[in-house]
Amino acid sequence: MSSYDYDLFVIGGGSGGVRAARVAASLGKRVAIAEEYRYGGTCVIRGCVPKKLFVYASQFHEHFEDAEGFGWTVGESSFDWKKLVAAKDAEIARLEGLYKKGLAGANAEILESRAELVDAHTVRLAKTGQTVTAKTVVIATGGRPNPHAALPGHEFCISSNEAFHLEELPKSIVIAGGGYIAVEFANIFHGLGVETTLIYRGAEILSRFDEDLRRGLHEAMVAKGIRILCHDTLQKVSEGEDGLILETMNNGTLRAGVVLLALGRDPNTEGLGLEAAGVAVDERGAIIVDDYSRTNVENIYALGDVTNRVQLTPVAIHEAMCFIETEYKNNPTRPDYELIPTAVFSQPEIGTVGLSEEEAGKRYGELEVYRAQFRPLKATLSGRAERMIMKLIVDAASSRVVGAHILGHDAGEMAQLLGITLKAGCTKDDFDRTMALHPTAAEELVTMYAPSYRIRDGKRV
Repeated sequence: MSSYDYDLFVIGGGSGGVRAARVAASLGKRVAIAEEYRYGGTCVIRGCVPKKLFVYASQFHEHFEDAEGFGWTVGESSFDWKKLVAAKDAEIARLEGLYKKGLAGANAEILESRAELVDAHTVRLAKTGQTVTAKTVVIATGGRPNPHAALPGHEFCISSNEAFHLEELPKSIVIAGGGYIAVEFANIFHGLGVETTLIYRGAEILSRFDEDLRRGLHEAMVAKGIRILCHDTLQKVSEGEDGLILETMNNGTLRAGVVLLALGRDPNTEGLGLEAAGVAVDERGAIIVDDYSRTNVENIYALGDVTNRVQLTPVAIHEAMCFIETEYKNNPTRPDYELIPTAVFSQPEIGTVGLSEEEAGKRYGELEVYRAQFRPLKATLSGRAERMIMKLIVDAASSRVVGAHILGHDAGEMAQLLGITLKAGCTKDDFDRTMALHPTAAEELVTMYAPSYRIRDGKRV
């Protein structure tokens, strides 16, 4: 009989932690999991899921406008922010219940408490002061928004966490940042009728994405009425009589009802007792792990955003399953981070998998780039001017498709399927041999027969 209270203790009830706890418990291990806030983590409680629900809500004003072009007469419409928030909260509560139900069904012990390491095998529960021991510990506490404490007046600003719980919908908002969180919320609030400004220090939004998609989305957002200020930063935020006053580096004084800071996320490691347990972290506070998610302390693993590897929910879940294989099935398994499909739920949407043109140009001697830009069929009767962009990046030597990028409706759905295609190592010939499904936007992916241009030694020719 083990001298420990548990075979596995998981700190953090997000997607990665819950998956590790549930599967380990289903294998007959004695498992406890502790979460200080709500089960479901960032994604379910204050991230991907409520964000996507808000995206849907923000699209309806365009749907109503588009309907007229198809013969519909839509009457007067109005939007109730509080009703949306209440409906979102009910759905999140339902999902949290499912997470707990899955854990309970596997006989994992669910603890509603903050947990902190005392040493490598001992955990203290902050709620009761009780200490318990475990043979193996998994840390999966995720990340949190960077508060940008160096900004004077940052205390008057909100993060994405608070954006889901605003008591009233503001008349105007300024969002600082140029990553996917900033861009998605800019489109959400604009779609709900809020005067929206995005301010970003870089030359173009979404720095990690393909240049064509970045520019295409920027143009589409500006055309909708979103103000985008690049090459600029907030210098100070203060309270005024009618809202907040913002001093910028290059655009003078701005005013807004709400300021949302979307300036990155930090690993959630403060106060976890990592030093007491001897767990090493990097300069950002992220837990350092090896290829199998093991820390420098042999019995302690870390999963998900707390390790600052790839900050995506499916990645945390994948890491959890690799942990199970490694620790409990005698099958050491490394997480596979190659060719991860990802999406930006902007309006229009971005879906991408593989290398951007810029990245591929650094890795391969010669590329073929297939690019199509067109007006989707729905826009012909609706009268919308926005365009779709599709790109395939092909290694000329092997004909293998190494990147696929889409800007337009349902781009995320297409990117998920393209992820299978690229993961399988399909070549451009495989795309060409595939029959088109007409009329769809996705048929462009299999009907671009001649390269739009080539990249040789990193330069377009």
